[in-house]
Amino acid sequence: MTQTLIYITTASKEEAINIACELVNIRLAACANIMTGSTSIFHWEGKVCKKEEVTLILKTREDYVERLIKKVKNMHSYDCPCIISLPISGGNTDFLNWINEETALK
Repeated sequence: MTQTLIYITTASKEEAINIACELVNIRLAACANIMTGSTSIFHWEGKVCKKEEVTLILKTREDYVERLIKKVKNMHSYDCPCIISLPISGGNTDFLNWINEETALK
């Protein structure tokens, strides 16, 4: 079973915590890391924007990615949230197995 990292940016720490708690609670993610202090610079609606954001990184199974994205889009405050899946190609086997165990839907 392949694992993946999900990279998400959010408007606030509270939003990141709400999304992370829900996804871990329903076992679509094994765990989440919330990192404050990100500055994003991007084009939006014809102009360059600069915004303070919070980064959320989730660990999950590759086969849960589409369900996870759908759930995040329903909870997220942005019209077009950054949600990116990055396949895990290796790592601590014990940790990768733990991801699988913690995301076993009951």
